[in-house]
Amino acid sequence: MRSTKPILVLVHGWGMNARVFDVLAQLLGDDFDVRAFDLPGHGGRNSQPNNSLQSWADDLTEQVPEGSTVLGWSLGGQVVMRAALDHPGKLSRLILLASTPRFVADESWSHGVSATDLEDFGASLLADPQATLLRFLSLQTRGVPDQKSLLQRLRQHFLALPQARAEALSGGLTILRETDLRQQLTRLTQPTLVLHGALDALTPAAAGRWLAETLPNARYVELARAAHAPHLSHSADVAAAIAGFAHD
Repeated sequence: MRSTKPILVLVHGWGMNARVFDVLAQLLGDDFDVRAFDLPGHGGRNSQPNNSLQSWADDLTEQVPEGSTVLGWSLGGQVVMRAALDHPGKLSRLILLASTPRFVADESWSHGVSATDLEDFGASLLADPQATLLRFLSLQTRGVPDQKSLLQRLRQHFLALPQARAEALSGGLTILRETDLRQQLTRLTQPTLVLHGALDALTPAAAGRWLAETLPNARYVELARAAHAPHLSHSADVAAAIAGFAHD
């Protein structure tokens, strides 16, 4: 029997997989037909010939039922924004979780990481992919109460499915380094919920506030004690915000 629940698609971030949404999917399962999505080259999926933001956004659009609410976490949020810009009639509502229009800071954008740090990260990734990815997980939990427990859960999700393919990881780093959606986002008119942790060290909360102020139809929720993975550290709060937004 076909479900009559509204469809909620969940899109993970760089280097991760759909299992990172297990808890959130369980909390929202009564209200939504929840579908966690693996990006190309992640979670056992094959990579694409061109692992670019555009190709990943097109891949998402092909698989998302029309009228879905789509959540994107971190880099997944950039994929969702690109898909919504290019196919405005396909995605009905957007949820941007710990995401940003631009990851790298420069003279015009202070709400990101330095280009040097990202390049160092890329070099480390080539030398030792698994150790680098595990270090990336620790950055996502920095400053959060009970960091050790949260980091352990993130590692369990990370190891639950095959590690992302090297070409997908490299493509994802290129997306993080080069993507800048700031000039295009006034065209993104879908109702949007921007969810951010105040302690986020990778995509600072100021980036989330900028998104909410710039998008034509957005609301902002900031979680005071969350960092870059609010769906794990504050699952119930995130689920409540999503339910309230989607049913408004």
